[in-house]
Amino acid sequence: MTASTSRTASILGTAARAGVLALAALSLTACGGKDRPKADLAASRVTTIGVNSYLWRATLEALSFMPLLQTDSNGGVVVTDWYANPNNPNERMKVSVTILDQDLRADALRVAASRQVMTNGVWVDAPVAAATTQKLEDVILTRARDLRRQASAGN
Repeated sequence: MTASTSRTASILGTAARAGVLALAALSLTACGGKDRPKADLAASRVTTIGVNSYLWRATLEALSFMPLLQTDSNGGVVVTDWYANPNNPNERMKVSVTILDQDLRADALRVAASRQVMTNGVWVDAPVAAATTQKLEDVILTRARDLRRQASAGN
């Protein structure tokens, strides 16, 4: 490489860097307007996860006493491991919650539960009362609405 070619390459490199810096500065000044709209933190779609963030947080809080096997915030799935209440060690429950939407709606939540009872030293599947899953859905939805209200009041 000759001195002339080296000098030309250096000048072009410097010019390219200056051009990139100028474009970056121009794009930053375009963002500096004072009349930007304020973000509505209580909006149901404000989330960096794939599902409604209030339903997600409320689900994790409601199931916090149970050991978690799987949590997928993009898919909206929470699966617990078996949990036996210390006051009733011959019965255990396993819960699965699926959040189906980004909106905070009652039909955006699906709760399923499995129950087993100890019979002659063996865990045997047992029916789960429909009221059990309905109650858990109600707890999650109520907490999610409370979280949204708290976020709205913070604005």
